[in-house]
Amino acid sequence: MRVKINLHKTHRQYTGGLETVEVAGQTVGDCLKDLIQHHPGLGDVLFDPTGKLNHLIEIYLNMESAWPDELKKPVQSGDEIHITLMLSGG
Repeated sequence: MRVKINLHKTHRQYTGGLETVEVAGQTVGDCLKDLIQHHPGLGDVLFDPTGKLNHLIEIYLNMESAWPDELKKPVQSGDEIHITLMLSGG
Protein backbone atom coordinates (compact mmCIF):
# COMPACT_ATOMS: atom_id res chain seq x y z
CA MET A 1 0.00 0.00 0.00
CA ARG A 2 1.24 3.48 -0.80
CA VAL A 3 0.98 5.95 2.07
CA LYS A 4 2.12 9.55 2.47
CA ILE A 5 4.17 10.55 5.48
CA ASN A 6 4.12 14.23 6.43
CA LEU A 7 7.21 15.21 8.39
CA HIS A 8 7.67 17.76 11.14
CA LYS A 9 9.83 20.65 9.92
CA THR A 10 12.73 19.61 12.17
CA HIS A 11 12.85 16.20 10.47
CA ARG A 12 12.94 17.48 6.89
CA GLN A 13 16.71 17.93 7.00
CA TYR A 14 16.96 14.12 6.82
CA THR A 15 14.87 13.94 3.62
CA GLY A 16 16.60 16.65 1.63
CA GLY A 17 13.95 19.17 2.68
CA LEU A 18 10.95 17.11 1.62
CA GLU A 19 7.79 17.81 3.60
CA THR A 20 5.99 14.70 2.36
CA VAL A 21 7.42 11.30 1.45
CA GLU A 22 5.54 8.41 -0.13
CA VAL A 23 6.23 5.00 1.40
CA ALA A 24 4.91 1.44 1.32
CA GLY A 25 3.64 -0.75 4.13
CA GLN A 26 0.77 -2.61 5.73
CA THR A 27 1.08 -0.91 9.13
CA VAL A 28 2.34 2.41 10.45
CA GLY A 29 5.47 0.59 11.65
CA ASP A 30 6.08 -0.89 8.18
CA CYS A 31 5.74 2.58 6.68
CA LEU A 32 8.24 4.06 9.13
CA LYS A 33 10.70 1.25 8.34
CA ASP A 34 10.35 2.03 4.63
CA LEU A 35 10.88 5.73 5.36
CA ILE A 36 14.07 4.95 7.29
CA GLN A 37 15.30 2.62 4.56
CA HIS A 38 15.22 5.55 2.13
CA HIS A 39 16.25 8.21 4.68
CA PRO A 40 18.48 6.45 7.26
CA GLY A 41 19.20 9.59 9.28
CA LEU A 42 15.63 9.49 10.57
CA GLY A 43 16.20 6.16 12.33
CA ASP A 44 17.98 7.65 15.35
CA VAL A 45 15.50 10.51 15.51
CA LEU A 46 12.31 8.46 15.40
CA PHE A 47 13.43 5.46 17.49
CA ASP A 48 15.42 5.00 20.68
CA PRO A 49 18.33 2.51 20.89
CA THR A 50 15.94 -0.30 21.92
CA GLY A 51 13.82 0.17 18.79
CA LYS A 52 10.90 1.83 20.55
CA LEU A 53 9.33 4.97 19.16
CA ASN A 54 11.04 8.04 20.63
CA HIS A 55 8.93 9.40 23.50
CA LEU A 56 8.95 12.88 21.91
CA ILE A 57 7.39 11.60 18.67
CA GLU A 58 3.64 11.45 18.18
CA ILE A 59 2.06 9.71 15.20
CA TYR A 60 -1.23 10.67 13.60
CA LEU A 61 -3.00 8.53 11.04
CA ASN A 62 -5.40 10.52 8.86
CA MET A 63 -5.34 13.39 11.37
CA GLU A 64 -6.27 11.18 14.36
CA SER A 65 -3.85 10.11 17.07
CA ALA A 66 -2.58 6.61 16.39
CA TRP A 67 -1.84 6.04 20.09
CA PRO A 68 -1.73 3.44 21.62
CA ASP A 69 0.07 0.78 19.61
CA GLU A 70 0.69 3.26 16.83
CA LEU A 71 3.24 1.06 15.08
CA LYS A 72 0.71 -1.77 14.72
CA LYS A 73 -2.08 0.35 13.21
CA PRO A 74 -3.03 -0.92 9.75
CA VAL A 75 -2.88 1.49 6.83
CA GLN A 76 -4.62 1.62 3.47
CA SER A 77 -3.54 3.13 0.16
CA GLY A 78 -4.03 6.87 0.26
CA ASP A 79 -3.71 7.16 4.04
CA GLU A 80 -1.58 9.92 5.52
CA ILE A 81 0.74 9.58 8.47
CA HIS A 82 1.82 12.73 10.27
CA ILE A 83 4.93 12.65 12.40
CA THR A 84 4.90 15.37 15.03
CA LEU A 85 7.40 16.39 17.65
CA MET A 86 6.02 17.09 21.12
CA LEU A 87 7.65 20.18 22.55
CA SER A 88 6.95 22.12 25.69
CA GLY A 89 8.22 25.31 27.16
CA GLY A 90 7.96 28.94 26.35
